[in-house]
Amino acid sequence: MSGRVQASAGELLELVRSRRAVTRGALQQATGLSRATVGQRLDRLFRAGWLREGAGGPVDSPLGGRPSITLEFDDEHAVVLAADLDTRHARAAVLSLSGEILAEHSGTLVVEDGPDAVLGELGRWFAELLEKAGRPAGSVCGVGLAVPGPVDTETGRVVQPPIMPGWDGYDIRGRLARALTEHTGAAAVPVLVDNDANLMAYGEQRTGYPDCSAFVLVKVSTGIGAGVVVGGSVFRGVDGGAGDIGHIRVPEGAQALCRCGSYGCLAAVASGGAVARRLAEAGVPAASGSDVRDLLASGHPEAVGLAREAGRRVGDVLATVVTLLNPGVLMIAGDLAGTPFLTGVRELLYQRALPRSTVHLDVVTSRLGERAGLVGAGAMVVEHLYAPERVEERLRALGV
Repeated sequence: MSGRVQASAGELLELVRSRRAVTRGALQQATGLSRATVGQRLDRLFRAGWLREGAGGPVDSPLGGRPSITLEFDDEHAVVLAADLDTRHARAAVLSLSGEILAEHSGTLVVEDGPDAVLGELGRWFAELLEKAGRPAGSVCGVGLAVPGPVDTETGRVVQPPIMPGWDGYDIRGRLARALTEHTGAAAVPVLVDNDANLMAYGEQRTGYPDCSAFVLVKVSTGIGAGVVVGGSVFRGVDGGAGDIGHIRVPEGAQALCRCGSYGCLAAVASGGAVARRLAEAGVPAASGSDVRDLLASGHPEAVGLAREAGRRVGDVLATVVTLLNPGVLMIAGDLAGTPFLTGVRELLYQRALPRSTVHLDVVTSRLGERAGLVGAGAMVVEHLYAPERVEERLRALGV
C-alpha cells in the first residue's frame, strides 16, 4: 500500500485491525498520506466508534520524547449473532467482534421441519441470547449462519442440499432477518450464509493455524463435507460446491443408496449416518451420527470397529484430496472425529498418498469442537462488514 495517497479510512482500519500499523506515524509511513489526512480519516473511524486509543508504544527516537499512542480496533462497539445448523441439532451464540462467545445456546432443531419454522425459532433463540449477554438488539451488526449443504454465497441460498429437504433455493437471508426483527424489534441487519464445513475450517484455521496457507477440514457427521482455506480465504469453487467429498463415488458403496438419490457415495458408506444404520441393523440403538459419537465415547466395541472402517474409506478418498491440494493441516471434525476414525484415516491416507504429499502434513482433530462453526460464522460476518470497501459505505450511511 506504500505510496498510495488515495488510501481510504477503510484501508487505515484494515492496517490497524491486522496490526500492520498501529500508530499514526506508522499509518503515514505505510500509506504515504500526510499527517493531516491520516488524522481526518482516523477521525471518521473514531466518530463511528470503531477505533480507540490504547496504551503508549515504545519511543522510537534516540532523542527520547513522548511514546506514540497506539490505535486499536474497538471490538466492543457491536456484536455478531451466529448459528450452526446440523440435521437435528443447532447451536447459536452472541459473539464479540474479536470472536469471544458472550452467550451460547444449543438444542434440538430439525432441518426437515423446513426453513420457515427453523429460522423463526433461531430468531427467538437470538432474542434470548442477547438478553442473556446483556446486549441491546441495536448493537447487532450482522448474522452468520452455517448450514449442512452447498451454498451459493452470492445469494445465501442452498443449492440442491441432499440432507435439507425443502430448503433448496429458499430465501434464508430474508427470513432470518425478519425473524430477528420479529423477536427483537431491531432493524434488519446483513445475514451471511455458508456451508458448515467451510465455516468450521475458517474458524479453526484463523484461531489455531493462521500461518497455514493450505488448510483442509473434513466434517464427518450425518453426512461428509470438507472446507478448504487457501491463503487465508475459504475456497468455494465457482458456485459454492467445492469440498462436497461425501458424494464422491467409491467402489465398496456400489449397492449403498445415498440421501442424494445416487448409489455408491462416500457418505452412504462412511458417514456418521451410515455407521448408525449399520449399528441399528446389528441391534445396537443408533439413529444418527450423534448417537454414534455417544457410543464411541463409551468405548462400544462394534461402534469402534465400524468407525475405524469408515475412517479407512474416507482416508482412501483423502489421499487424492491431499495429493491435489498439498495442505499443511488436515483436520478431522464432527461426530466421528475420534481415535478409531482418525486411525483408519491415517492407515489409508499414508498408504495411498505419495510421501511427497504428506511429509509436511499434520493430521489432527478439531481444536474448537462444536464451536468451530460459530467462530467461523462470526469471523465471516466481521471480515465482510469491515472490509475496506464496505467500511466506506457504512461510514457514509452513518454520516461520518
